[in-house]
Amino acid sequence: MTIRSARPEDAAFISRTILSAQRGYRPRGWFDIALGWPDAQCRDFIARIATAQTVSMWHHSKFLIAECEGQPAAALCAVPASGTGPAAWAAIEEVGAATGLTASEFEAIRRRGAYVRNCWVQGGEGDWMIEHVATDPAYGGRGLVQALLARALDDGRSVGYRRATISFLIGNEPAERAYAKAGFVLADEKRDAAFETLIGAPGFRMFAREI
Repeated sequence: MTIRSARPEDAAFISRTILSAQRGYRPRGWFDIALGWPDAQCRDFIARIATAQTVSMWHHSKFLIAECEGQPAAALCAVPASGTGPAAWAAIEEVGAATGLTASEFEAIRRRGAYVRNCWVQGGEGDWMIEHVATDPAYGGRGLVQALLARALDDGRSVGYRRATISFLIGNEPAERAYAKAGFVLADEKRDAAFETLIGAPGFRMFAREI
């Protein structure tokens, strides 16, 4: 296993990682619902965001890749929590404009994506945020997530952060076990009935740890 920074050519793998992480144990995640497109079209759009000029938490430069046998096998992103929302929307707008989305289509994406507002929980302005953690099922059971988390925590510490956070769907027990194993503990939780009706999960849980 090798841990390395992601490269532009990893965009397709990053796209699959983001979709898998957002879905968790449910069939649909944020991009599925906000875009409202078939899986292949969603993956292509996210891959474009991963190589856009706008640097967001979905950009390849913010991802670490675990390689096995020379192939990408798992990934996560690690970024300062501050400013992630505006940067994410700017990336969507850049790629949407380049692919011909209309103003009404942008508004529809915003409207559909707003379902998370009442229960999303993430780190504060001074936190190092880890997100979009996923492993290719073909490479499960090799400790890739623990290795990625350890590297991400080291990276955050090296640039002066003292606390790391990670958020996931309530009920995603494999994720919760993995993060607890890495030293994270429950820091916050938000639930929303409308979210649960749409997604099938009660809301989000955030774990945190000192680094």
